[in-house]
Amino acid sequence: MTPDAAPEPAKTEETPETVETAEITEAAKTPEAMDQSGPAHSLLKSLLGAWALAACSPEETAAVQEHLGGCGDCAQEALALREAVGLLHRPDTLDPAPGLRTQVLEGCLERRPPRIPVPDWAAPYDAETARLDALLQDMDDREWHAPVRLRWFEGEDATSRRTTAAGVIAHLMSVDGLVAVALGLDDPLGDATGAADGPTPAARTEACWRAAHRPPTRSVRAPWREQTHALVRTVSFAANGVRRPPVPYGAFELPLPDAMLDRAFECWVHAEDIAEAVDYPYEPPAPRHLHRMIDLAARMLPGVLAGRRRAGLASPARARRLVTAGAPGRSLRLEIEGLGGGQWLIPLDSPAAVGSADHEVAHVALDGVEFCRLAAGHVAPREAAAGHVGDREAIRDVLCAAASLSRM
Repeated sequence: MTPDAAPEPAKTEETPETVETAEITEAAKTPEAMDQSGPAHSLLKSLLGAWALAACSPEETAAVQEHLGGCGDCAQEALALREAVGLLHRPDTLDPAPGLRTQVLEGCLERRPPRIPVPDWAAPYDAETARLDALLQDMDDREWHAPVRLRWFEGEDATSRRTTAAGVIAHLMSVDGLVAVALGLDDPLGDATGAADGPTPAARTEACWRAAHRPPTRSVRAPWREQTHALVRTVSFAANGVRRPPVPYGAFELPLPDAMLDRAFECWVHAEDIAEAVDYPYEPPAPRHLHRMIDLAARMLPGVLAGRRRAGLASPARARRLVTAGAPGRSLRLEIEGLGGGQWLIPLDSPAAVGSADHEVAHVALDGVEFCRLAAGHVAPREAAAGHVGDREAIRDVLCAAASLSRM
């Protein structure tokens, strides 16, 4: 080739498939394509099934769509085929329903009861740790380092702490260690325990993160999983009269059943944090488990209200006289709708008082999942989608107290 010679155009190899696609594209542009007795029409009509299944090539798809714009019969048939395909492809998620594991276990246990059953109050923890473990099993190495922001309320202010999905599991393992230590099991923090400034969840988590030589990876799953299994086994023995110690949380302590519910709640909340970080759908707990979690939060509200009042964060008590333990007092009716629903009367002026319908001064209605997210510090009190009537100060105090239940 001389310097002035123009390069020859590259030749493309023609295959039977490319020839057929070109013929279909050209056929769609001809007047014969609209003639229902013509070969072009028959050729395009034969592609309607593949088009409905989205199995055509881009050229074939364009040809069929151009044909459908001018052929009413084919357009009607294409619509019917698309509707049929929609029936073949269910839009539901392939993930098992949250209650499926519980239903399967109940069916098995009806046939062969366990020698040492898991107590009802530990069943939510057993279920939520199993659900989270199933999520972790499907995560790849990159997703374990997905950024996650832990959120909670301190006083009146929302606060947060940045970590990773693996860091969240280290956090759960550290705080579950409070229950483990109370039961006489090994402390997951080991030598790092002395670095913790008291047995609070936040102090233990910070000690765990500081003690790590490098950021947590997927290797944290195995010890966390073993600890959850050990806790369920141990509390199952404890439920049969062996030992049921209270669990210290620093400034307060919880009875063992309530501590297990608390840990189930935290496991679900942080599982949602991880699922959101890795863009994976995650359902709320089974309704009966969610109801137990809401009940625990409702029972803790009077004590939190009293603590906020001492700190000057809630309105003063309005009781005309000191409410004696067990006596009725001013109350707010907390109505939870949807999953885990129910009604609770929250005493407002003293944690020792008893909620009373005769002394009801306000009524708040909230969705069950929304209330839990408020109690987890993921929703601000002023943003909670609540229906309410009655004493505005009492309503504000209870919603803020619910947010104050959250912690790192």
